[in-house]
Amino acid sequence: MSARQQPSRRAFVALAAATLACPALRAQTELSDLAKIRANGALKVAVYKDNAPFSDGKGSDMRGLDVALAQALAAQLQLKLALLPFDAGENMGDDLRNMVWRGHYLGYGPADVMLHVPVDKYLMQQNRQVLILSPYMRQVQVLMHNTRSLPQVNGTQDLLGHKLAAERGTGTASALMGQGNGQLRNDVVLFNSGVEAATAVLEGKAEAAYVLRSQAEAAMAGARSTTAVALSPLPLPGVPDNGWPLGMAIKTDHKELGQALEKAMAELRASGQLLALFQQQGMTLTAP
Repeated sequence: MSARQQPSRRAFVALAAATLACPALRAQTELSDLAKIRANGALKVAVYKDNAPFSDGKGSDMRGLDVALAQALAAQLQLKLALLPFDAGENMGDDLRNMVWRGHYLGYGPADVMLHVPVDKYLMQQNRQVLILSPYMRQVQVLMHNTRSLPQVNGTQDLLGHKLAAERGTGTASALMGQGNGQLRNDVVLFNSGVEAATAVLEGKAEAAYVLRSQAEAAMAGARSTTAVALSPLPLPGVPDNGWPLGMAIKTDHKELGQALEKAMAELRASGQLLALFQQQGMTLTAP
């Protein structure tokens, strides 16, 4: 092509301006949300730090159910996994903002998807920028108790005078210590995690622990013996009797990614792989 035939710089500028001015033409040149992820080659998954038995450990040594699930989802989408561990914020709204739809002010995030998100209508209404989908389990509270000193527990009155354990800063701990105008408060010892609280029962340091079933089962999976331990329901005011489902969150407008994740989760459940992930962690796959 001769110099006379070559488009001028002015022509290129005019074409670019026309493309930006025309939404339909611009849309044809933009990749979809899922196509962008595939072009990057990795699925960025946000998981909580210090959240045993779901996501715990340092760097590449992170282990737990959510870590294993993130790996399985990435594999289903034929992508590599890019794990984004993060510290919990003041509330779930902060976490969704930092890790799903905007990114943290310190410069990390957002991820493509965040795991361990309560599937809750109120939470969805308060966070319109995110879509919560694909519940994969149900969290429920249980009383893990030593059957020698506490053969059965029919209510909090049976716990009076017994050494109890709970996880610091949780609703379960607050509910337990608040029962009967605080009549159990002096009996409760707080631990940094629910797994540690449950382990205290196994080691004879506490007679009962009010924790999540997943935490109790994880502690029992690593114990030498659980013959003198039982898990019993303990309904308390302020704590949902039937627990709550956990799912994942993405940006509201990432519809294609959402469809791909829902399909991937359905395939993991149908193939038995999701059940195997729970069993490997010593946990029960509860219907969401």
